[in-house]
Amino acid sequence: MLFTIAAILIALWLLGFVVFKVSGALIHLLLIIAVVVGLIQLFHGRRM
Repeated sequence: MLFTIAAILIALWLLGFVVFKVSGALIHLLLIIAVVVGLIQLFHGRRM
């Protein structure tokens, strides 16, 4: 699930570099948030 979200955000981030210069900052912010959430989940482990 998280991998899918990260892949979508990376694709949008690359699209922002090429097509949308204005929304690039928002996509960068979302990508940073996804990386931070992924690292937190990695260090804390999955709890179900």
